[in-house]
Amino acid sequence: MRALGPLTLIYAVLAGMAVAEAPETSPHPAPRPHVARSETPAAGPVLRPRLRPIAEIATPQIAKEAAAQTAPEIAAVAPMPRPQPRPKRLQVEAEQVAVAQPAPEPESAPAKKSNKQSRKGSVCGDPDIRGQELPPVTSSTKGCGIAEPVRVTAIDGVPFSQPATFDCDTALALKRWMREGMRPAFGNREVVQIHIFGSYMCRSRNNVKGAKVSEHGRGKAVDIAGFVFSDGKEWTVARDYNKQIRRAQKAACGIFGTTLGPGSDGYHEDHLHFDTAERRGSAYCR
Repeated sequence: MRALGPLTLIYAVLAGMAVAEAPETSPHPAPRPHVARSETPAAGPVLRPRLRPIAEIATPQIAKEAAAQTAPEIAAVAPMPRPQPRPKRLQVEAEQVAVAQPAPEPESAPAKKSNKQSRKGSVCGDPDIRGQELPPVTSSTKGCGIAEPVRVTAIDGVPFSQPATFDCDTALALKRWMREGMRPAFGNREVVQIHIFGSYMCRSRNNVKGAKVSEHGRGKAVDIAGFVFSDGKEWTVARDYNKQIRRAQKAACGIFGTTLGPGSDGYHEDHLHFDTAERRGSAYCR
């Protein structure tokens, strides 16, 4: 006992006491105090993480799949807001402004361009009269000359056998005669060329010495010798002065101031003479 020492003796005594007091079985934990259902705190809302915007997803395929998977959930969590109706005052003002503004005009640039192209190569301000403008024609012979001459090669789609030079009054009268006199006179026969026998020439009437200046010398006359048709046939005044040509000549009376042909005065047996001379009273037609 002395060998163990006092400290060892104390540990032995405590150990014996602990062994003596230890229970035969392990104690069970005491039950929790009963808490009434009404005393339990109310459950709060479950916070869910906000969905990442689909636009931020890296690839179109991922964005498409994410949209398909989350579309119903997004609709349930955050429904799309609907636009508010426009205030009535602003709606009335918008309608008033719309009424005040004029309707837009249709595009006219192509038409202008087409009109410009159709007038290129035409004279007398008429796209149906083809030719070119010439400088003023002057002459040392009193009464001869043309202030504003034109050199015409075709009228209303019908070419001339040679260019004719006269003024625009004569050109416009010739176009009117071709439409109102020549074409109706020939019926179904389509004229494809007109034989020009003469136009501007500074000379006296019928080339008679001492006579007055002819209307040819003033640029107001044209002589026609014949017609070529679409079937290849040709009628001349000298050889084929038939009823159709006579009807065409008669239709020129009134459109022109003077109309002359075979049987008129012996100077026009092989051609028709038309001029725009100003005459008192009625036109001179023979």
